[in-house]
Amino acid sequence: MTLENMIDHITLQVSDVRASRAFYERLLAPCGTQVVAEDGDTVGLGRGDKADIWIIPAEGRTDRELHVAFGADSRDHVDQVHRTAVEMGVDVLGEPALLPQYEPGYYACYVRDPDGHNIEVVARTV
Repeated sequence: MTLENMIDHITLQVSDVRASRAFYERLLAPCGTQVVAEDGDTVGLGRGDKADIWIIPAEGRTDRELHVAFGADSRDHVDQVHRTAVEMGVDVLGEPALLPQYEPGYYACYVRDPDGHNIEVVARTV
């Protein structure tokens, strides 16, 4: 079993649910991600009926950066996410690039979310 198959969902505790929802909803739209569930201050995003990313209000303060990598179906989707991030004025940590040091066909970009987390979008293509 690969790590991709092991991850069922990710929960992000955020300082502003509305801002984070807008960020992830727009940033990951090129990958087909959309809001699939809402319950009060909790928002679930995913591709299909299942929420893969839950956004909830932060329970406390943390000083640790979280790194989350979201899968994309193609390099074009990674490029679209990058363009969307630039349009949003998001801090780009790494422009789309082929990163063979990770594995052949690893193509990714990196951005900073509203809470300072390191967000990666990666397509694994050969």
